[in-house]
Amino acid sequence: MSTTPSPKNLAPELPPLNVLIVEDDPMMQLGLEQTLGDYPQLTIVGQATDGYLAVEMAKSLKPDIIVMDIGLPRQDGIAATQQIKAILPEIHIVILTSHMTEIEVIAALSSGADAFCIKGANVDRLIAAISAAKEGATYLDPQIARRVIEHLKPPTSQTIVGRLSQREMEVLKLMVDGYSNPEIATALYLSPNTIKTHIRGIMNKLAVDDRVQAAVVALRAGLV
Repeated sequence: MSTTPSPKNLAPELPPLNVLIVEDDPMMQLGLEQTLGDYPQLTIVGQATDGYLAVEMAKSLKPDIIVMDIGLPRQDGIAATQQIKAILPEIHIVILTSHMTEIEVIAALSSGADAFCIKGANVDRLIAAISAAKEGATYLDPQIARRVIEHLKPPTSQTIVGRLSQREMEVLKLMVDGYSNPEIATALYLSPNTIKTHIRGIMNKLAVDDRVQAAVVALRAGLV
């Protein structure tokens, strides 16, 4: 039995919407066109095969909803989403992709996407994402919601200790206490260059850009 719901089961509050599909896989394009075409409230107004075309078609067609893939030629869906939202913030963008790493999910949502769905999921989820996006809500597919929650959780002291060496932990604690690089070098009887190497290692392991952010992570983890 098919899991595709009948068009009359679509949420009655969903208004008529013009939809632009951005997808470079011909079979996926066809599948989306047929699936969304089953719903009378949804009108497919165009299809783009890369990020540059998506931006141009968004400007010319001004659809209500864009169903956007991430892995696109020439320009990816995240960059295209960012450009479209900067120009036409009223357009709602639903990311539909097989890419679901934490970095890609966070990047997609940071770019302004209104919803995030996984390819191959039940069509009910895509329709729910479109409906939520139109209402101004953010929709996350259940498969990736946990990744976002984990990203937002503050790190624990155990996870920090597990990533850093004993020497890096010593350097980090002195950084949090406000020691400069020369002061840390003096306190630990190490050269300034060695301290710089340790600090680079700390920032890489904690996925931060500078020593201030590293100190914030340490404070959130309750290390000091």
